Amino acid sequence: MRKTSAQRGYGSAWQRARKAYLLAHPLCVMCQEEGRTTPAEVVDHVIPHKGDPDLFWDQENWQALCKRHHDAAKQMEDKGDVIGCDITGIPIDPDHPWSK
Repeated sequence: MRKTSAQRGYGSAWQRARKAYLLAHPLCVMCQEEGRTTPAEVVDHVIPHKGDPDLFWDQENWQALCKRHHDAAKQMEDKGDVIGCDITGIPIDPDHPWSK
């Protein structure tokens, strides 16, 4: 059974830190890379902390994301999914059925 968010470290101390980080970093970094300006709603751990408190609280490991990027692109990245094609149209994911 999965631990609660508070058990995973996302309690009141995290909520305060998250709020302060988003005030200092109000825009989604992935949207900015795409040339868009979108308010950030989520503080994401660039390297998944997997319960490591030092990595969890390391602000150098945080990035501000919109919900869309956090819930879609970042989650696929964390799972190791590779999306996209090279310039010839061949999928870049080595596990894609086209690559087999």
